[in-house]
Amino acid sequence: MNTIQAVLIAILQGATELFPVSSLGHAVVLPALLGWRLDQQDPSFLPFLVMLHVGTATALLLYFWRDWLALLRGVLGLATAHQCHESRRVCMLIVIATIPAVVVGFALEHFFRRLFGAPLAASVFLAANGLLLLFGERLRAGSRRPLSALAVPDAIAIGLWQCTALIPGISRSGATIVGGLLRGIDHEGAAHFSFLIATPIILGATVLEVPKLLRESVPPGVFAMSVVAALIAGVTALASTAFLMRYFRRHDRWALNPFAYYCLVVGLGCAAWLLRT
Repeated sequence: MNTIQAVLIAILQGATELFPVSSLGHAVVLPALLGWRLDQQDPSFLPFLVMLHVGTATALLLYFWRDWLALLRGVLGLATAHQCHESRRVCMLIVIATIPAVVVGFALEHFFRRLFGAPLAASVFLAANGLLLLFGERLRAGSRRPLSALAVPDAIAIGLWQCTALIPGISRSGATIVGGLLRGIDHEGAAHFSFLIATPIILGATVLEVPKLLRESVPPGVFAMSVVAALIAGVTALASTAFLMRYFRRHDRWALNPFAYYCLVVGLGCAAWLLRT
């Protein structure tokens, strides 16, 4: 992997991890389209990937630091009785929404790893992601509830929707936002909860890879390049989060539609291109 490839992948990771367009799908399809010969089994690839996730998770922690600080204070009992109760309730909902993806991810890890190496399948599922976003907008519940109204059944439903994002091409943020919309949560609240539950998911995936990383022999210069790429991914993710939170707040009636059309065009276009070559 050269420097230009590393920078482009870092920008792609930082943006598409949070935009509802599937970072994993883009990571599978883009190298195939550009003819990049990236060996994911190479000792240099794992530390690079781990650092990108560190950058993205750090950006989410920085943007939502007030939320996490309030949750920490509440869980530790360092706030009012009402704030402590609310913080513990929200933490419970985050845990509940995270569990399904963890269980399914462990159970079907080898199956999903095979899909990771299939650009054509990722292209098809990217188009399917577009249909999913349109489905969420058309069938969203008629009522509009704020995030504070989220309950245990809502968290379970959102967690189950998150499982679909284990397939390359299906967006984690898109699936969880759709899950929130179908439970009557507005776009801003659904996105807010989606980004909150993304942090433990991304950090957890990173921690799982660290033991593998420590057993690998990392070539010289890879760590420095990975740190730079992580900074780029983090800055991109921070800007993406700030943009998306404003965007969802201002366009509650049709916010997912542009991303849906993008996924349909890109997914079908990439599939057609790959079938030709």
